[in-house]
Amino acid sequence: MMTWVFGIMTAVGILVFVLNGDGSGALAALVKGCDDAISLTLALGGSYMLWSGMMNIADSAGLIAKLAKFMRRPLSLLMPDAKDAAAPVTLNLAANFFGLGNAATPFGIEAMKRLDRGDGTASNSMAMFICLNASAIELLPTSVIAIRTACGAADPYDIALPTFIASIASAIAAVIVCKALERLFK
Repeated sequence: MMTWVFGIMTAVGILVFVLNGDGSGALAALVKGCDDAISLTLALGGSYMLWSGMMNIADSAGLIAKLAKFMRRPLSLLMPDAKDAAAPVTLNLAANFFGLGNAATPFGIEAMKRLDRGDGTASNSMAMFICLNASAIELLPTSVIAIRTACGAADPYDIALPTFIASIASAIAAVIVCKALERLFK
């Protein structure tokens, strides 16, 4: 669907340039857009590789298993039927904690598979996980900082504290709403 949306937007943009008699402007805009996309991809790629590598090192060192064991009790308070999903839930939340939304996705998919009851409906634990994932507490918004760096922001790190505070507030609100709805719709 998004392919169609972006394709139509691109075609309309080129058509507007051509109708205004500026075909070379359309070509220049396309080339600049491609150049900017590649620069941004390379800037984001570095931060993703760094944190993905750190997660792999932590996993190889056994830290992930220890973290999952440590988090099993707090997670059981939020998601009582999430017994064997503690590890992927923990990894997903840890990746989000460091601002690596894309790196969190495979862990989130695995967590949802383990939380699935198989009856075609979302369990309370699945709903809680989605809320925690969507409102992810971010200590370091790595992706946004990388984008701000690539775009030449004067101080790309100045969003770290506001992002951390806002993400804590949204996570608390998500847990409260989820638990209230869980009690309301038993």
